[in-house]
Amino acid sequence: MDTARLLRAAGIGSGDEVVISAFDGPAIAETVLGLGARPVFADIDPYTYNLDPAHVASVLGPGTAAVVVGHRFGGPAPLGAVRELGERHGLLVLEHHEAGAERAVPAARAEGARYLDARLRGVVPPRGGAEHRYLRYVARVPGNGRPDRDAFVRAARAKGIDCRIPVPTPLHRLPGYRRDVYLPATEDAVAETLALPLGDGLRKRELQRLVAVCNALGGFVRLPVLS
Repeated sequence: MDTARLLRAAGIGSGDEVVISAFDGPAIAETVLGLGARPVFADIDPYTYNLDPAHVASVLGPGTAAVVVGHRFGGPAPLGAVRELGERHGLLVLEHHEAGAERAVPAARAEGARYLDARLRGVVPPRGGAEHRYLRYVARVPGNGRPDRDAFVRAARAKGIDCRIPVPTPLHRLPGYRRDVYLPATEDAVAETLALPLGDGLRKRELQRLVAVCNALGGFVRLPVLS
């Protein structure tokens, strides 16, 4: 059963609030609005791009009825921590999977991700380890005197690398969903992330060229090491 049907079956409707990520496309937010409920945006973990349970807890209110937890880019979300919040506050917690997540991860895709992890300069792979499905391989370009993300994308595309911007605008900045909220990790991710091609596995020569182009352009950010 999809997210819309599950929310409807749970009786979510007018006057209810549903906590979702702003670092996503509009489909879930549109579903919530279509039921007469109100989407409430929580910030993300900058390492995984999934909902940050601590920030989810901070936005809960008397009208909160549900939390929708997505697994961004194939990385496992902290479902257990959010479910604990749900049990504590009597909330419905729904798990949302991106398209393609139902398929087995091709070994070549996982091998390609490990190759990029080891050779792209400055890239720290998202947390998730062996559970990561790598629906997209997402890196960050912060600028700081080097090419900013948009310039990096243009330069890489000019060299034949099909990199894309995964979330051009956070939901809380879009007309129809606009909220006066401060989501720093989401804002940074929107400004800096790009998705590199991985598909169901690139040939070794293609991976080598991808690494050579990206490393020559520079600009990948190294996130702080977790203690």
